[in-house]
Amino acid sequence: MKYYIISGEASGDLHGSRLIGAIRNLDHQAQIRAWGGDKMKAAGATIVKHYRDLAFMGFAEVVANLPTILRNMRFCKKDVSDFQPDVVILIDYPGFNLPMAKYAKAKGLKVIYYISPQLWAWKEGRVHTIKRVVDRMLVILPFEKAFYRKWGIEVDYVGHPLIETIEEFKKHNQPEVIRSSWGIDPNQNVIAILPGSRKQEISAMLPIMMDAAAQFPNETFYVAQAPGIDDAFITSFTNSLKNVRIIKGKTYDLLSIATAAWVTSGTATLETALFKVPLVVCYKGSPLSYAIAKRVIKVKYISLVNLILDRPAVPELIQHDLTPARLIEELHRILHDAKHQETFKRSTVELDNILMEDGKASEKAAAIILNELNR
Repeated sequence: MKYYIISGEASGDLHGSRLIGAIRNLDHQAQIRAWGGDKMKAAGATIVKHYRDLAFMGFAEVVANLPTILRNMRFCKKDVSDFQPDVVILIDYPGFNLPMAKYAKAKGLKVIYYISPQLWAWKEGRVHTIKRVVDRMLVILPFEKAFYRKWGIEVDYVGHPLIETIEEFKKHNQPEVIRSSWGIDPNQNVIAILPGSRKQEISAMLPIMMDAAAQFPNETFYVAQAPGIDDAFITSFTNSLKNVRIIKGKTYDLLSIATAAWVTSGTATLETALFKVPLVVCYKGSPLSYAIAKRVIKVKYISLVNLILDRPAVPELIQHDLTPARLIEELHRILHDAKHQETFKRSTVELDNILMEDGKASEKAAAIILNELNR
């Protein structure tokens, strides 16, 4: 069968790659064309557009790049029409994917959404569009099932794919071996910095993180450089500090040995917590984007960790609260406050229990998709 998959971010590339692997295990003749990244390509998809050319962060930034977004959408519609897939699979990325869902449905194509847009956070009215144009909705967060049910939509909860991804990594990688290969003493603290995968968010947050890191000359900080971000861009922020190193394409290696982390809001916050690394969640957008977000976003927290646990299990430093002084304060707590460390440890156990489902999310999702196509 022919599958057309659309993902617009690094996290979607990761989850999409595992889904592609699961689909190919069930359908050996699968032809897969996709918008994604290197991981989806390695899994066997033909990549049409790379996510690094698609990801725009914040309301103002989206408006500024609207001509590019519309041009991409026209191209995508033509590509879908030319390919004539049996199913269009959408991974999050709602600003682009919901219009594509409407287009695909109007063309008589089967539409499956894997990993729901965060409608429970904002733009709840989009649920009517989903009800109209999506044939099957596969969700990965437990509270999403209740959210959709209140709108009269039955969805499939498949569990979170990060659980299987991280478990598999841990099975094949030992922290002691990674420390040794990086030349890190077993007793040395490793402070991870995950500044994001988009240049806009890195530019907003990494300078603040570097100012804070400068106040810990005896600690070593490791900046996780995302795929698609060039070396010169990252080093322009880090070059002046001797206690900062850059790790490229090895975020999970870093998290497996980290003592603490400063993490830009997004999927990486959940990944960090699932690696049991105490973290500080960071977010800073343009003044206009932040002002708009404050008006429209309904949730109490921005990190998935706190949203899933429904309490402030990890600190969130948002916009004006994201300062070097606050980062320094929170890192001191993580490193030296035993009560804080124990509370965080209990939270990660609870997080695991909530997100665990029998079987693997990607395999479940692939089985549902194939069943839907054969029905």
